[in-house]
Amino acid sequence: MDDPVKNWTRKDLLFCAAVLLGGILVMPGCAQELPKIYGARATSPSAAMPWIPPPEVVAKPASTGSATILPKDFLKAERSLSLSGIVEIALQNNPQTAAAWAQARSAAAAYGSKRGEYYPQIGATAGVSRIHGQSLGGETSYDERNYTAAVQLDWLIFDFGRRKAAVEETLEALIAADWSHNTAIQNVILGVEKAYYSYVTAKALLEAQEATYKEAERNLDAAKVRHHAGVATIADVLQAQTALSQAKLALDSLRGQIQTTRGSLATAMGLPANTPYDIEVPRGEIPLKGTLEKVDAYLSQAEKQRPDLAAARAQARKAEIHVRTVQAEHYPSINGTANWGPTYYDTTGSSGDTYSGAIQLSVPIFTGFSKNYNVIQAQADEKAARALLEITRQQVVLEVWTSYYNLKTAEERVGTSQDLLKSATESYQVALGRYKAGVGTILDLLSAQSALQSARAQRVQAYSDWFVSLAQLAHDTGTLTLAGASALDEGAIKLEKGGMP
Repeated sequence: MDDPVKNWTRKDLLFCAAVLLGGILVMPGCAQELPKIYGARATSPSAAMPWIPPPEVVAKPASTGSATILPKDFLKAERSLSLSGIVEIALQNNPQTAAAWAQARSAAAAYGSKRGEYYPQIGATAGVSRIHGQSLGGETSYDERNYTAAVQLDWLIFDFGRRKAAVEETLEALIAADWSHNTAIQNVILGVEKAYYSYVTAKALLEAQEATYKEAERNLDAAKVRHHAGVATIADVLQAQTALSQAKLALDSLRGQIQTTRGSLATAMGLPANTPYDIEVPRGEIPLKGTLEKVDAYLSQAEKQRPDLAAARAQARKAEIHVRTVQAEHYPSINGTANWGPTYYDTTGSSGDTYSGAIQLSVPIFTGFSKNYNVIQAQADEKAARALLEITRQQVVLEVWTSYYNLKTAEERVGTSQDLLKSATESYQVALGRYKAGVGTILDLLSAQSALQSARAQRVQAYSDWFVSLAQLAHDTGTLTLAGASALDEGAIKLEKGGMP
């Protein structure tokens, strides 16, 4: 039979070559086409146009992975939450703590996995093979079927400390992750306490403004009485009416502010903003005396207990150990290996055992200078980690210094605001009495009322600032706990105690 290729003409060969060359030229262009997502564009057609997701992507929202955790009696009627209860709910539901905890568990698993290098690695294999062959010339043929099984052991015996350093490296990573989890917990507690006192402050300001509104009503009544008696003009009535309207406007604004701060607190707890709950405004005087020690004591406390500083130290130690890990890769390693397994020959019905053992010395001679560069990289990473540790330490000192003096200032403002409220209250009572007696003017009365309104608001804000400053100092020294207590006086001060005026 003739070979068909021999019958091809030159024209046929040129045509095939052209088709082949065209295919080669077209293929790179096809490879540049981006993949599609469910049949739609993987990206937008230009930088100026938004990406339009296909329906399959829109219809598949990402799962949060966990449901909201609430106490059984949380949604009961007239349920009022304490600060410690709010913090507990937040720690159970806030994604920051969940993520940090998951990262710590991942680091723990990595540490356990790396420790496995100290143990032998044992594996088993099994197989069946069938061979069909023919003798030279094809006169005879044969079939053979074999069954094999084997167990193999590999063990790293010695490697000049690389394995030990790698295990220590994952241990420091685990310690850093645990400290980072503690940092996330303290950050969540601080955020919740700030949101809590914002809500408490809004409620206390509302109560103060309601008192101001009632006083504005009394002022208007007094102006009307004097106007009817003919000893005051209509201007007094109009000015008193204006002050009443302004007090009502401020009252409406505070009612709206309460709802927004309430929603912020719910969000800080990891709950929807419209979750039904309420809190009581704490009452009583705050324990101002004996709260603060010298600032150096708090700086020393932060050095020992600040979790993010401890995490930075662990990261620096991890970087230091990593240098030893990559340096050990320059040295030889000694490995042991052994295997054993039987083989059964189906054709002959015979069987036999196969076993072997060896100790192997591996010596890296030349690796394209990669190991040298790995050491240089590790040493640079160590210097960076040490620098970041120093940055964190300086930031901690600044935060403790700032929060300490903010708390001292807040203490002074609480005392001053109490004196201001007392004098403003007396001034208003005198102005109201003088106006009713006909010896004072409406401007004096309204001015005294405005000063009293401001004094009430400043006192509420001073109390709130003191609580927030106390929580901030506890956070910055690393002593903020679940119950909202600080170690500033060995747990005697709890942030949900004391209260607003």
